[in-house]
Amino acid sequence: MKTPARVSLAIFVWIAVLVGPVLFPVRCPAQQVPADRESAYEVIRDVVYGHAGKRPLHLDLYRPKHPKAERLPVVVWIHGGGWRAGSKSSGKAILPRFVRTGRYVGAAVEYRLTTEATWPAQVHDCKAAIRWLRANAARYGIDPRRIGVIGGSAGGHLAALLGTSGGVASLEGECGFPGHSSRVQAVVDFCGPTDLVSIDQQKLLPPVRQLLVDFLGGPVKEKRSQAQAASPANYITRDDPPVLIVHGTQDSIVPFQQAELFHRKLKAGGVECYLYRIQGADHGIGGPHLFQECLRFFDKCLWGKPSRFEDRTIPKEKQ
Repeated sequence: MKTPARVSLAIFVWIAVLVGPVLFPVRCPAQQVPADRESAYEVIRDVVYGHAGKRPLHLDLYRPKHPKAERLPVVVWIHGGGWRAGSKSSGKAILPRFVRTGRYVGAAVEYRLTTEATWPAQVHDCKAAIRWLRANAARYGIDPRRIGVIGGSAGGHLAALLGTSGGVASLEGECGFPGHSSRVQAVVDFCGPTDLVSIDQQKLLPPVRQLLVDFLGGPVKEKRSQAQAASPANYITRDDPPVLIVHGTQDSIVPFQQAELFHRKLKAGGVECYLYRIQGADHGIGGPHLFQECLRFFDKCLWGKPSRFEDRTIPKEKQ
């Protein structure tokens, strides 16, 4: 029987998992958007980008009304929620900030959750979304050569996996638009797990460990090959796109060691990579400063704007 303390702890963990990955939260002044700035972009909701059997898969497109060029890079938001919860609607708190600059199209992707399907359905869906964006680039004013992805927690994991597994046929799936590449050109990973075998060997709270079980379809010790196949750190090659990793050093959901391991392996593999350590921060991180850093990173990678990056330690109060 669970004690009240254990019940409270479980509730806290679930709240942290589901809410924490929402980057740049309401407390940030930039979240308060004047009405006239809302008119700077349009949202096309529930666009079908593929099918998993008979089940349609959707994304929301955010487009600037005054684009800076005929074809723009696209920033793709992949939501968190422990692969079990969350939705593409969380993109409305993040993508407009990129789109209002006039330099980006935004896309918020729906993928099948573990209540519906286990691994590798989630990455199959995300790769299908990237292929759809390329196949429909001309229609929506997108430059198919410039696609960046950003995600938090489980979404950070999937964003990182898109970055390192380009060209891995076994992860492509059959959800739509074969013949188009699912490679991306820039990755921002907020607090994502990157090695599912090693994270299972760390001290995890029971509800967090259960998320791994639900994702893989069983405990890691019984699903080791699936855990290895689902780990972004296992696909690193020199031609991977630049990666910005942002992680709290006191993350109680996804241990900070996951960021360190991924960063170390990317560097060893010759991939351009930067680690932002948010000193003392837990799983839910974000704020105006970090948004500006993400924008600067995408400007560098997708627009070629000169900008200097390096590994950094940032106090949590200066996010």
